[in-house]
Amino acid sequence: MSKIFPLQPKHPERICWGCDRYCAKDDLACGNGSERTMHPMEMFGDDWQLGGEWGIEPPDDSAKPKRDQKTP
Repeated sequence: MSKIFPLQPKHPERICWGCDRYCAKDDLACGNGSERTMHPMEMFGDDWQLGGEWGIEPPDDSAKPKRDQKTP
């Protein structure tokens, strides 16, 4: 079971966010790379989860043509 991903951690710069281990920035035990993976909050700001397509909402069915309608 994976850990719950924190939306706004207090000190995201201290942790590598590349996997579920959340290693310290100087440890990098998983071998995910030579540098730590940044938290989305560091790249996109405090409201990072509000923008973008995260696939959380169900798809909008009103845009699909109905079966009895002909497509151009």
